[in-house]
Amino acid sequence: MSLPKAVVLLSGGLDSATCLAIAKQEGYECYALSFAYGQRHNIELECARRIATAANVARHIVINIDLRQWGGSALTDDIDVPEAGSTEGIPATYVPARNTIFLSFAVGWAEVLGARDIFIGVNSLDYSGYPDCRPEFIQSFAECARLGTKASDEGWKFNIHAPLQYLKKSEIIRRGTELGVDYAVTHSCYNPAPDGKACGHCDSCHLRQQGFIDAGVPDPTPYAK
Repeated sequence: MSLPKAVVLLSGGLDSATCLAIAKQEGYECYALSFAYGQRHNIELECARRIATAANVARHIVINIDLRQWGGSALTDDIDVPEAGSTEGIPATYVPARNTIFLSFAVGWAEVLGARDIFIGVNSLDYSGYPDCRPEFIQSFAECARLGTKASDEGWKFNIHAPLQYLKKSEIIRRGTELGVDYAVTHSCYNPAPDGKACGHCDSCHLRQQGFIDAGVPDPTPYAK
């Protein structure tokens, strides 16, 4: 009997690597989807390739979309990456509509594959406050996907799984460690050094560092400072 198929959004970061491990543990044949969107931390794509290979996914696709065409984010424009805790509200590292764009591609591929399940590693506890990580957004997008595809005519729906939604970073790390995730090959930093080492000062680095401390798990990340 064949396994049910699932498209898993895989950035190469800690959360998405854990999300992929969860999808596999739950019995899905996983199709990993990553994006080269002009991000300054594109070292994460090499990490995504290594994670996908180690997880023995059915297929891994990297989609090229140059979001630098309109910028608007410290990750895709000439805007300084803020240090952790230096800003209030939605930080400059928010990429406008990024998860909406990514999920739209995932839905398209899932429809072609005949997959009804999509996994995304969003979190609404230990996170940077991005609006497209909210549970309300994920729930609404699932309905949007149903209405905008043949699912609406055939009487089924897409299941958008966000298994990390209500977990603290330390809980995510503990879960991934239990599932055998090698966090040494993941990358979280928004502003890495030219050699790929994490800056240790951005919000994402701070969340990652604190998560390993709280989890009581050694942090395998090479930091520049």
